[in-house]
Amino acid sequence: MKRFLAAAVTAAALLGAGGAGAQTRYVEPPPVMVSPDLSAPWVLQLRQAQRVQPRQYQRQRVVRQAQPQYRQAQPVYRQQRQVVQPQQVRPQQQAALAARPPAKQKPQIDPIYLPQVVEYSGPHGPGTVVVDTANRFLYLVEAGGKARRYGVGVGKEGFEWRGTEKITRKREWPDWRPPAEMIAREKKKGRILPVHMKGGPANPLGARALYLGSTLYRIHGTNAPWSIGQAVSSGCIRMRNEDVMDLYNRVSVGTKVVVL
Repeated sequence: MKRFLAAAVTAAALLGAGGAGAQTRYVEPPPVMVSPDLSAPWVLQLRQAQRVQPRQYQRQRVVRQAQPQYRQAQPVYRQQRQVVQPQQVRPQQQAALAARPPAKQKPQIDPIYLPQVVEYSGPHGPGTVVVDTANRFLYLVEAGGKARRYGVGVGKEGFEWRGTEKITRKREWPDWRPPAEMIAREKKKGRILPVHMKGGPANPLGARALYLGSTLYRIHGTNAPWSIGQAVSSGCIRMRNEDVMDLYNRVSVGTKVVVL
């Protein structure tokens, strides 16, 4: 019984204390009284208290590294040279080539017909042009028993002629007007001649022409120098272009020409 009463008294005391605490929960506490004695222990504790400094946060600057740029290389295409392989000649082709006749080469002029100074003992005086059709030579007689000799081409069979004429005209790179008889004669052979051909390297009269009297004959150059020393013309006396140019500068209009 005593124990029960003691427990009841203790519970009542606790309830009383809890009720008083509840009534004073919202009551403003009395102001703190600071002692004028600065050496009080609690004041010293306040002075020695460490002040909390605010932490400053620095914003980290992020530096971005430039990324290397890679440029895709364009492929370079080089054109390959085509190597042409030599064609192999078969044995049959070799035999055919060996049996083929060699190509005809144009005959070269005989050195005997090149210009040269020779002895002359004929009856014609200096300055006379003498044409030896039989031997295919033209002589320009000089003083002292000398003569300048050139090789010439003369009239073919049926077109030979003899006589004495004078140079009546001189022309550089003359035009060619073949006579009507020559045009008709060549036409029968299947060769068509022009009525007129302007002077030039392709002209049959060559670089110079010396006209003989009132005849149709001339001493002229040629674009066929290999014909010098032969009887191939229609009566004219032909010379190499180099030779007729040399003779052209040595003679004048009125010079006597003797054709033997």
